Amino acid sequence: MKNTIILIFSLNLILLGVKSQTLGKETILLETNYGVMKLKLYEETPLHKANFLKLVNQAFFDSLLFHRVINNFMIQGGDPLSKLAKSGDSLGHGDIGYTIPAEFNPKLIHKRGCLAAAREADDINPKFESSASQFYIVMGKKRTSEDLKKYEDRINKNRYTKCAREFIIGSEGKNLKQTYSRLKKELKEDSAELINFKIEEAIKKEYQKFTEYRFNSFQTDTYINYGGTPHLDGTYTVFGEVVEGLDVIDKIAGVKTDKRDRPLNDIRMKISVLK
Repeated sequence: MKNTIILIFSLNLILLGVKSQTLGKETILLETNYGVMKLKLYEETPLHKANFLKLVNQAFFDSLLFHRVINNFMIQGGDPLSKLAKSGDSLGHGDIGYTIPAEFNPKLIHKRGCLAAAREADDINPKFESSASQFYIVMGKKRTSEDLKKYEDRINKNRYTKCAREFIIGSEGKNLKQTYSRLKKELKEDSAELINFKIEEAIKKEYQKFTEYRFNSFQTDTYINYGGTPHLDGTYTVFGEVVEGLDVIDKIAGVKTDKRDRPLNDIRMKISVLK
């Protein structure tokens, strides 16, 4: 009886997730040697949806690898260089010459089974633009309230770091940093520390313009009872989800990998629109 209650509760959460966004009419078939997944794309992310469908209809993804897999986290593929890659080749840096603008939406979260776009790191991609071809599917795991609090702190720390980086490259920040460096060279430690204090206060002032990040009730319920990777919310575009074949994610994520998280045995994909 207890197991039945848990199953019904989990199903209700899945349905709640589906209701929180609009699924497109197209069904995407993703075939691997570990099984088949069916996916739906979100209407709330039209740029990502249109680009993904274009590539699928061009058979772009066929024979590409899932080149990076991490158990309890995600499986990643879509690097065009992976099609002809040799065993041991470093992958993940291939692209097709353009990016997709971020399409963040608070109701599109990194729950288990979601489809999201990979991207370059924050320091060279401040607008969080997505790779046009590389994507990942979340495996994730169930989280605790304590986990979510740590992730909130992590997200806010990253926001603070971003504020600091943007301030330092601005005109006021550059001037203060140059003054600080000059005073340090002149061994005027007290004066240098005063400048450093001004820099820190200016960064705090910029950071305080933002409301601290907190997971909403939908996120909290989903991550505690269903699972996912909450710390990626709001920084990577989620544009679809697996509607059938979640177990395939687990099978792929559980394979043996090298030090770069590339599977030791190639896992190729074929993606098509189900007619």
